[in-house]
Amino acid sequence: MQGWSFKSLVLSSEINLNIIADHFGINKKFKWGDPLVLTDNRLNGILKVPNNKTVYIYHYGSLVFINMEYHEIQDVIKYLKEIDEILRNNTPSEYIDEYNLEVSSDYEYALYNDLMTSNEFRPYYLDIISLVLSKSTSLHKIEMNIDKLLDNIEDVIDYLDKGKFNMSDIEISKTSAKVLRFKYDTLSYLMLLDKPKSAWDNEDIENFFSEISELFEIQDRYKKISHKTEVLKDITSVFSSLSHEKRGTKLEIMVIVLILLELIIGIAELIFRLS
Repeated sequence: MQGWSFKSLVLSSEINLNIIADHFGINKKFKWGDPLVLTDNRLNGILKVPNNKTVYIYHYGSLVFINMEYHEIQDVIKYLKEIDEILRNNTPSEYIDEYNLEVSSDYEYALYNDLMTSNEFRPYYLDIISLVLSKSTSLHKIEMNIDKLLDNIEDVIDYLDKGKFNMSDIEISKTSAKVLRFKYDTLSYLMLLDKPKSAWDNEDIENFFSEISELFEIQDRYKKISHKTEVLKDITSVFSSLSHEKRGTKLEIMVIVLILLELIIGIAELIFRLS
């Protein structure tokens, strides 16, 4: 039996693959969506035992480690930070997505929540599992951030229930930017709905990609995120309107105060003249 264990985490919001590739002598300009794959010969010197171990690095900040223990993952991350100084201030996410692949002539092809079995090995298995796992991990980070933002907005709504509104224009703008960022990250940045290039020319790869994506509920999770971002957009729109009304009310009060002051000054001048 052959076995592969996959562990995926998020290191950064973006990784410059070209810088890392240049360090390893890989003469290739990576396009958006191309992963950088470091096999055992590239990991020699980073890991004590690099045999049968691989790292997939994606531009959107996710890394997938194959057949590595926790301390080996930390060694690779430490090495990558030495290559790209931008990564040095980034802390890997605590959340790790895991999956396993086992191949044996005694097995049948089957997909389970944390395990895939097959009676034969196909080279694209590692590529597709790593790709979907990396997107699932990045998606989890977005899901967590959206839930945090919703919790923060719930506090503002509680204030509104008491007849108070304590959100400034700057805070509203920042919240709106975060909502747009979530939408951009899921659709454009992660290319969540896009198939890998290899799937366009190979029906077997396309079917496998669809099966793995369905297993990790990529489409359903994307729809939930889209729904939440729309709700957040509606809420921030209401907050923006409330802020404008609040500002308008302040301006009206200031105008009234100025008119009253002008009247008071006028009356005072009239009394002074009559006396």
